[in-house]
Amino acid sequence: MQRSIGRSGPMRPVPSGQTCPTRKVACNVQTGPRPPMTSFKNSGTGKSVSIDIREEGSESKGLFTSTNPETRRVIPEVNGRVKVKLVYVVLEAQYQSALTQTVKKINATNKQVCFEIVGYLLEELRDSSNFQAFKEDVATANVFIGSLIFIEELADKIVQAVQPMRERLDACLIFPSMPAVMKLNKLGTFSMSQLGQSKSIISDFIKSARQNNDNFEEGLLKLVRTLPKVLKFLPSDKAKDARNFVNSLQYWLGGNQENLENLLMNVVQEYVPAMKGGEMAVITEPVLPPDVGIWHPTAPCMYEDLKEYLNWYDTRKDMKFEKDAPIIGLVLQRSHLVTGDSGHYDGVVSELESRGAKVIPVFAGGLDFSSPVKKFFYDPLGSGRSGVDAVVSLTGFALVGGPARQDAPKAIEALTALNVPYLCSLPLVFQTTEEWMDSELGVHPVQVALQVALPELDGAIEPIVFAGRDSNTGKSHSLPDRISALCTRAINWAVLRKKKNAEKKLAITVFSFPPDKGNVGTAAYLNVFGSIYKVLKQLQREGYDVGSLPMDDTALIKSVLNQTDAKYNSADLNIAYKMKVDEYQKLCEYSEALEENWGKPPGQLNSNGQELLVYGKQYGNVFIGVQPTFGYEGDPMRLLFSRSASPHHGFAAYYTYLEKIFKADAVLHFGTHGSLEFMPGKQVGMSGVCYPDSLIGSIPNIYYYAANNPSEATIAKRRSYANTISYLTPPAENAGLYKGLKELKELISSYQGMRESGRAEQICATIIEVARSCNLDRDVALPEGDEAVKALDVDKRDAVIGQVYRKLMEIESRLLPCGLHVVGCPPTADEAIATLVNIAELDRPDEKPLPIKGLPRIMAEAIGRDLEQIYAGSNKGVLSDVDLLQRITEACRSCVREFVRDRTGIDGRIGTNALTPLLKWTGFYVDPWVRGVDNTEFSSANRNELINTFKYVDFCLQQVVKDNELGALSEALNGEYVEPGPGGDPIRNPLVLPTGKNIHALDPQSIPTQAALKSALVVVDRLLDREKDNNGGKYPETIALVLWGTDNIKTYGESLAQVMMMVGIRPVPDALGRVNKLEVIPLEELGRPRVDVVVNCSGVFRDLFVNQMLLLDRAIKMAAELDEPEEMNFVRKHARQQAEELGLKSLRDAATRVFSNSSGSYSSNVNLAVENSSWTDEQQLQEMYMKRKSFAFNSDRPGAGGEMQRDVFESAMKTVDVTFQNLDSSEISLTDVSHYFDSDPTKLVQSLRNDGRSPSAYIADTTTANAQVRTLGETVRLDARTKLLNPKWYEGMLSSGYEGVREIQKRLTNTMGWSATSGMVDNWVYDEANSTFIEDPAMAERLMNANPNSFRKLVATFLEANGRGYWDAKPEQLEKLRQLYMDVEDKIEGVE
Repeated sequence: MQRSIGRSGPMRPVPSGQTCPTRKVACNVQTGPRPPMTSFKNSGTGKSVSIDIREEGSESKGLFTSTNPETRRVIPEVNGRVKVKLVYVVLEAQYQSALTQTVKKINATNKQVCFEIVGYLLEELRDSSNFQAFKEDVATANVFIGSLIFIEELADKIVQAVQPMRERLDACLIFPSMPAVMKLNKLGTFSMSQLGQSKSIISDFIKSARQNNDNFEEGLLKLVRTLPKVLKFLPSDKAKDARNFVNSLQYWLGGNQENLENLLMNVVQEYVPAMKGGEMAVITEPVLPPDVGIWHPTAPCMYEDLKEYLNWYDTRKDMKFEKDAPIIGLVLQRSHLVTGDSGHYDGVVSELESRGAKVIPVFAGGLDFSSPVKKFFYDPLGSGRSGVDAVVSLTGFALVGGPARQDAPKAIEALTALNVPYLCSLPLVFQTTEEWMDSELGVHPVQVALQVALPELDGAIEPIVFAGRDSNTGKSHSLPDRISALCTRAINWAVLRKKKNAEKKLAITVFSFPPDKGNVGTAAYLNVFGSIYKVLKQLQREGYDVGSLPMDDTALIKSVLNQTDAKYNSADLNIAYKMKVDEYQKLCEYSEALEENWGKPPGQLNSNGQELLVYGKQYGNVFIGVQPTFGYEGDPMRLLFSRSASPHHGFAAYYTYLEKIFKADAVLHFGTHGSLEFMPGKQVGMSGVCYPDSLIGSIPNIYYYAANNPSEATIAKRRSYANTISYLTPPAENAGLYKGLKELKELISSYQGMRESGRAEQICATIIEVARSCNLDRDVALPEGDEAVKALDVDKRDAVIGQVYRKLMEIESRLLPCGLHVVGCPPTADEAIATLVNIAELDRPDEKPLPIKGLPRIMAEAIGRDLEQIYAGSNKGVLSDVDLLQRITEACRSCVREFVRDRTGIDGRIGTNALTPLLKWTGFYVDPWVRGVDNTEFSSANRNELINTFKYVDFCLQQVVKDNELGALSEALNGEYVEPGPGGDPIRNPLVLPTGKNIHALDPQSIPTQAALKSALVVVDRLLDREKDNNGGKYPETIALVLWGTDNIKTYGESLAQVMMMVGIRPVPDALGRVNKLEVIPLEELGRPRVDVVVNCSGVFRDLFVNQMLLLDRAIKMAAELDEPEEMNFVRKHARQQAEELGLKSLRDAATRVFSNSSGSYSSNVNLAVENSSWTDEQQLQEMYMKRKSFAFNSDRPGAGGEMQRDVFESAMKTVDVTFQNLDSSEISLTDVSHYFDSDPTKLVQSLRNDGRSPSAYIADTTTANAQVRTLGETVRLDARTKLLNPKWYEGMLSSGYEGVREIQKRLTNTMGWSATSGMVDNWVYDEANSTFIEDPAMAERLMNANPNSFRKLVATFLEANGRGYWDAKPEQLEKLRQLYMDVEDKIEGVE
């Protein structure tokens, strides 16, 4: 039986031989269907005990918790004694029960004094009625205690309530908290602020704490430990009060009833006037448990020596373990142990032991848990080897640091040395168990920021909620099914260390999206089968049983794609297993829950009508399987549901097969990305009824994820418990010029040589003619007719040619990834050049030890020009500036090329160039950056600045070509620690490299940064200027824009900051650097009206940045409530109109502007409909968008999650003048992924506006140092020219064969998506694509042979674009397409 155990009081060191406390059941709360419900029998009645710990009559006000502080109030019978009122506020509830019991004991036994006590949990103060009650309680209190007050807006409330009463209070004790709250401390003559001015060690501490707010907490605890040295510096009366303060902190940290009683009695006897002259109780010194130690629920004491603990553990009579039992190291918070709130820890220990694992549970009194890890988790015999097989932290906090700070480098150092899997599980802190179970959001966003995001920076995986909280006692209790899941998964990670490679079973899972045989093995920028083949070869070398492997990756593709007994091109994938319905129902505990959406099994998907089919192919102990898709892509009715459907039976059968039949030791999800992590369930902190948790079951999950997509990788990490390993995107190249574009550049070069001569007019006419034939007339205003060209004078000719040249350079210099990446194949030195040029282009003012100047700025300064002025001139099409910028670019490329050449070995990889040492020896060596600018106008470039920049470029080059993608997989499969690293854009943040790291995002409370605000202001100004120019000088009143998760991680919140700048509100960091405060930018400073916004957050952004969504909502409502003229505040203007129109009582409700999907759902489904051709008309697509994207997030109801507010959403969308999105990295543009058009509301706004006018649509491009704002049409054209129609791009793709054809087809489908949502795709784009891929017979044949299924989809997309009116094709073009469609059908069917 599974047990959950607790104890009546805290454990403190006791002499060995003393009896252990008896185990007691603490609680039993089940959160889902797996495993079967455990029932505890009540010994008296024999009946099962069932508990519901919701407050009677409690109902949510949209906050995260609705617990009642009154449950913590104790009112004594005074009976002639002195009554002392104590009010306390704590972050976590573990002190609640101990304080209540302590006060009840004093009230029952003390003849002099009795206590009235009431306690508040920090989070409860968000509720206005609770805050009012708190203020009233403080106003009548004698003593106030606060601890761990680390949430700025709530810290402000405490200061607001306590500061006015501070002088009246007899004592005010604040233990580690925000600096502003710490200043409230008052104990006789002792106060923090007074200490800050005196000459003492304490004053030094205060000053350093002010400068380094982040380590305030640990610093205070160190101060306590060094107290005896400190107090001799203080006068005696002050020394007494300071000693009392530090003793009080030690009593508090001691936490048990005895220490807390001494704390209360000492404070009232010394500082409550009514107690003066009374009989004094005897106060003993604080009894502190060890600072670090080992604890066990049945041990006679806490141990400070590992050998002593193991000696006790290995001689226990109650448990026997196998010789090679896995050993799990647990990390605990001492405060839970000393306050007697350890029932949840007991539950984990007993569950692990019942499953045959040994445990070493360690704790720390401070917040640096790396010290007990170093002290107790190594072999006690001193071999230096790890003494545990996995570590599970049950604190929820980062390994080093607490709620206030974190030291990831120190944590990574400790964990890398230990080298075992590191799991960080969490107890509920701000919610009760029922509140979490009822919440769609799952875990409270502040807890996600502190206890999920920060541990991820340490390399932690598996954020499973293992403990709940009782609303009445505040005690933590076990959640048996969550503890069962956690312990099984931890043991399975540990087993990977012990099992021989030859015995390990690995399930490699590939994706097929959209569902089609030509799409098996979809992943962003990855050659999936080429990579899998490389992985299989590596596994073979490491001793895994991979059976008899095919000759190459092409043969591997065929083995997975085709039934062995069927024709080569049959429609069926290879069937690995046929699962009978009764077997499925028996093995899949949650199968019944799927029937509501999908009916009885086997259903229509992944089924032959009688059985469920698992597709894939087994090689020895490695199974390569095809993950089923969502299942509703092709069903227009299901696509219209506002919430996503459950997984279908075929999907559940696939994961059931992996876990229960194939019995995988680990699953490797291959590439970005599948459907598992996007299945319905809580956003973070899965319960047992959340589908990602049910599906992954107990299998360790390893996941190859693109390094540039940290946001979705984080979703996979949190929702499907993945250890995400980064892979590189393909090497980037400049798009270059081809066909007519190349000819244009040559013509412009001729013009520049002859612009003053008689031939200039003729060359200009030719340039205009060729530009028109290249369809550049949509981007540049070209003169119509010969007469107009002749009428141009030199300046006007220069202006036209400058604009054409600017457009050409925009195309030529655009970075594009060429081909597809193969895991474990780093780029050659040569392939890294374009990436390095872009890295070297950026200024990095914050780089340590010296700021780094970008190469373009160094070159501009060499000729006495300001780079910003050159950019501005080039952006306007000033011919001389466009040409100068191109010369600067060429000089930068030349320097980097020379630099790389010096470092390239014979094999083309980084090494030693044989010539370099010889030249250096002979004295003929010239530095590469000197060679790069030699004999150019930039030859006087500052040498020191170039040396500094190239030191950084050298570091980046080493990172680009390093690689641990296969190494990290081996580490994970060996049950080792995979080093963490940030995901993002390697150009902006080279620390993303080398790949093969466990990807993490960033601290969500750290954005937007000051640098992001600065960049955002530039883009917002350019956007508003561009729209004013296009709209007769009028500002737009409302902008509809999209916030993406990955973009905000890569840019540290630039697009988030853009929204703030539009409404004219500035985000401000708090005392700990967390961005959670706001200030109004006055209209005088803003210099324009406040622009209204409608913000649509992607589902991924919603999951990662709920705190920032609520901050945004606060900012917009703050703007709406400003008393300003409506013509200068469009937010206020529209909110007042909407309040009247919709009958809303509150202006704040009418100013709701932050929307997303409902929790657990992602995307508008417009992309799925377009990709699967499962839509009838645009109105249907718009209805999908409205139904799925109109869930409002409200900072006044932060715990409610997304609430359907379609009427407010529609009303706000009617006022939209501009739609806007951001592109932030060169790898992903508008047609590379379907997300961008999926979130585009351009035609939707037109259908909603009363005047039926189409809004202007803009895209900001911040992929280079010179940020651009283009129209959507310009960006779609730029994308088509640089990718779909560019031979360099499509030939790069076709070098990957089967997968390359799919990439080409995907770009065309996404282009049609833009036609559907915006109407901004020109006819010539389809014409040119048709001419490139269809009308060229050799090309058509290559595509058909490489991937007939994807080629069929390509042909069908051309026909669909014509059928829907997006492409006006000629009859002969359509005839050719129809004939090709029949040909490819015959090929697929096997008709010769």
